[in-house]
Amino acid sequence: MSEKKKEPSVLEGFKAFLMRGNVVDLAVAVVIGAAFTNIVNSLVKGVINPVVGAFGTKDLDKYSSCLKSPCKFDQATGTATSGIPIMWGTVLSATLTFLITAAVVYFLMVLPMSKYLARHAARQKAKETTQEVLEVTELEVLKEIRDALVAQRGSGPGERQTPGQ
Repeated sequence: MSEKKKEPSVLEGFKAFLMRGNVVDLAVAVVIGAAFTNIVNSLVKGVINPVVGAFGTKDLDKYSSCLKSPCKFDQATGTATSGIPIMWGTVLSATLTFLITAAVVYFLMVLPMSKYLARHAARQKAKETTQEVLEVTELEVLKEIRDALVAQRGSGPGERQTPGQ
């Protein structure tokens, strides 16, 4: 009788998928990213927008161009009542938010981690090199001991002594 290999159930496969390390890391990254988004949005609205506002309006969302004139807006809803507006200020604001987020993530997370990993790899390599040097040194010592023993017996390393000599 031949035994069939039991296939894992769908639930077991799903559990194995959830318990993998990279899934948990991804979940943590999403939660931290969501919390971090509020900080970046506050930075853009509280610092970047006023700096840009020194040259124009404080709210970047107000920057727009009109593709088809005349562009008129309903002040209550903020929607266009006539014309075709291009809201490039909104795109500028989102781009600034993205660049600030990317810079903070790079300089506070990626760069320090890559430096740490590089230092760790250098330590590992130095440790391995030291280990190789020690192994080579032991081999050299053993060769010297062998050569000294052979020299004491009075024959060369490749020669064999016969009992009658």
